[in-house]
Amino acid sequence: MFYKFDFQQFISSFFVLFAIIDIIGTMPIIISLKKRGKKLNPLKAALLSFAMFMIFLYVGEAFLKLFNVDISSFAVAGSLIIFIMALEMVLDIHIFKDTEDSPKDSTFFPVVFPLIAGAGALTTLLSIRSQFHSINIILAVAANMFVVYWVLRFAKRIEALLGAGVIYMIQKFFGIILLAISVKLFTTNMTRIIEVFIKQTN
Repeated sequence: MFYKFDFQQFISSFFVLFAIIDIIGTMPIIISLKKRGKKLNPLKAALLSFAMFMIFLYVGEAFLKLFNVDISSFAVAGSLIIFIMALEMVLDIHIFKDTEDSPKDSTFFPVVFPLIAGAGALTTLLSIRSQFHSINIILAVAANMFVVYWVLRFAKRIEALLGAGVIYMIQKFFGIILLAISVKLFTTNMTRIIEVFIKQTN
């Protein structure tokens, strides 16, 4: 039943999503965006992310099918964006160039997507849907968005507390982690795409 709350399922869902969202690891990107003059609304980011998770939880697969896109292809596209952003962190370069027409508000892109509600997190959401009751997943997503909100709100204070040197080291470390995540996301889903293609051609 939808209303069957299970604390163990809630905790499991929370930590699985917390690990894949990795809001702590993406802090250097958030701080970098703010230094570049980009605006970020923590509450809006948390609410938009929650909405994306909920929409994808129930109609994600059906929505993608409207555009003849499968989950694996969606995950591959998201992995490429994460890969590019990770390169920016590791190599201290700006691949996503700002132009006069570039929006100053970075709340949705790249914070909500692909950093928070990215391809990895959304596909993970679909995978745990088959294991846990919906209410436990919804509460786990809400709890994660609560953490996201506070981390985004106090990003500058956290930076001041840790210091520029520590933030720089964290940026490099998590940049490599993000690279690894993007590569794994890419290879795993490309393998699935190739397998499906081979089955269709045989």
